Amino acid sequence: MYESVFNFGGVNTFINPFNKQSGELLLSVNVDSEPAGAKRKRPGYVTYLNSIGGTIDSLWDWQRNNGTQFWTYAVSGGSIFYSQQGTGDWTICGNGTMTDNARVGNVDVQGTFMMIGDGTAATRHTTDGTSFTNTSAAPIASQFESYQNRIYALGTLALHYSTAGTPGNWTTDSTSIDLPGGGAPRGLMKVSDRIVATKTTEEMYRWDGYNLFDIATKLGPSSRYSVKKIEDYALYLNEKGVFGFNGDRPELLSNPIERQIYNDSGNGIAGGTFASAPAGEYKYNYYLSVGTVTDELTDETINDAIIKYDYQLNEFSNYRFANFPTAWHTYKDAGGVERLIFGDIVGQSYTFGGTATSDNGAAIEAQMIGFLHWNQPHIDKLFKRIWVFANPGCEGHVLVAPSNTFTRQKKKWLPVGQFVDGIAELEFPSDSEGKLLFWKFNESSTTTRFTLYGFVVEFDTIERP
Repeated sequence: MYESVFNFGGVNTFINPFNKQSGELLLSVNVDSEPAGAKRKRPGYVTYLNSIGGTIDSLWDWQRNNGTQFWTYAVSGGSIFYSQQGTGDWTICGNGTMTDNARVGNVDVQGTFMMIGDGTAATRHTTDGTSFTNTSAAPIASQFESYQNRIYALGTLALHYSTAGTPGNWTTDSTSIDLPGGGAPRGLMKVSDRIVATKTTEEMYRWDGYNLFDIATKLGPSSRYSVKKIEDYALYLNEKGVFGFNGDRPELLSNPIERQIYNDSGNGIAGGTFASAPAGEYKYNYYLSVGTVTDELTDETINDAIIKYDYQLNEFSNYRFANFPTAWHTYKDAGGVERLIFGDIVGQSYTFGGTATSDNGAAIEAQMIGFLHWNQPHIDKLFKRIWVFANPGCEGHVLVAPSNTFTRQKKKWLPVGQFVDGIAELEFPSDSEGKLLFWKFNESSTTTRFTLYGFVVEFDTIERP
């Protein structure tokens, strides 16, 4: 008998493992669905500008309305640095000293005015991109949005807005809006042409410029820094999972990886991470820095894990970088090319993607694990051969483990070999028996990205008296 697997999906350890599709994975680290149904090693990254020392807490950019000038910004140690055109050396901004270890929010008004704040220091603005001025009467805030010709700022007690048509004016017809219920204001976003304010209770309120509506949910963001939008669709982290939000009601997306987020063993996302996890978005993908997690079904640990959500395929997997991201940002460079940058704890920023095949020189370690049971998990099987198909020159290794258990320590992994011509074939040892067949694909290199297309297994069922 033969079984073919040529349609790999994402990670799914939520549903009954014996009701899984053959291509759904138990573990997926550093691989993408490219082309759809196959798996390809993710791109690498290279350094972006020089190190500025200390943890990078925030990254953003500002584009002038003349279409020719822009700056990228980084925050470390309470100082704001700018880079002219995203290529000039990092330079500390005038009046750019903020609160140490604080993250800085920002808002742009038509490419002529940018406001910033960290929730503790004075709120400031710039019109030249390189120096900031304290904004008179503006509330202390770290979350901002531009809406209906005003700037909205989420203060420590209420939602505030500036004078219409004059973003630096917070006195003429500026006012504040109290948010009902307990808890303090936490986050601010603009979705479906509405302002949405959230609280530490994870309640959510929608403002249309005239009326405040209670969305009647406690499924708002636990981390304000995890909120990113793809085509005006917000994604964010909550203690119950990764949610999507179109302005109406939050929807839970992350059931397939629920065991990574919380589980009975208590080795999902660490408690403090829920309030601070940063996220990025790039080419229809959402990236969330969550740290070390262990899926209790597989008992597999991913150190410095990044949860990746593929918006187009509605599919979850994981990344692991050699440098764990502490802040993310997507911008367009001087040539109009979209770039994803991220920062780390030593003050270095990196550009992800493009032609990079290593993590700034470090090998990218890719891994996938799945299993097969042929809808007959009660029947013993004799495994005979396996053919695995990848790109010629692939440096990956396939291992197989016939087994009668999910217990990780009891699996005996048998290696297949190299993909010299794009096809690897293994003759199973004569005693390769088991009710289940686990398979693993590993690759660690700094060379060309591999593509794994699928595999075929030959086996016989064993009739027992």
